[in-house]
Amino acid sequence: MADITAAGGEAVAVRGDVSKARDAQAIVDAAVKQFGRLDILVNNSGVYGFAPIESVTEEDFHRHFNINVLGLLLTTQAAVKHLGEGSSIINIGSVVTRITPPGSAVYTGTKGAVDAITGVLSRELGARKIRVNALNPGMVETEGTHAAGFIGSDFQAGAVAQTPLGRIGQPDDIASIAVFLASDDSHWLTGEQLLAGGGAR
Repeated sequence: MADITAAGGEAVAVRGDVSKARDAQAIVDAAVKQFGRLDILVNNSGVYGFAPIESVTEEDFHRHFNINVLGLLLTTQAAVKHLGEGSSIINIGSVVTRITPPGSAVYTGTKGAVDAITGVLSRELGARKIRVNALNPGMVETEGTHAAGFIGSDFQAGAVAQTPLGRIGQPDDIASIAVFLASDDSHWLTGEQLLAGGGAR
């Protein structure tokens, strides 16, 4: 599901599977229909799971890569025809690519791909004055981390221990950086990977 938000804060929820080209196109089309134009794309769809290498399955691999990597590519492909000069694409990565925790080979692999694709697309779309950056959070308290049982667990305690600012992130910590990357204040940034993990790396 994608949330499409106007400048005034109005949000419209659109359901779709970003790993399917038709659904990715439908999400973008819904945004353009609702608001008349497209200036910002945040590729935030993602799944995560952790398992030792002995437990990795083909199904697990394809689920992660289909949503986290193929979904990003298909949504960007659908959006780019609507994006003009000054537009911003923000790909949500993760600090896991720097800390490479055990049991995260598949998930970390997807986020490494996000970092690499961000660099490629910044060069590919730069001539059109479209900026592409990655925003790479550390652990953030969300519905997903609650549902996964991370909040209040040893996993959270380990994340906090690796974070110089001494806590996990909150959604507002990440949202403010996304707003910066979407705004003209970051007009000279492209191809960057901004770590947003309270110093975790």
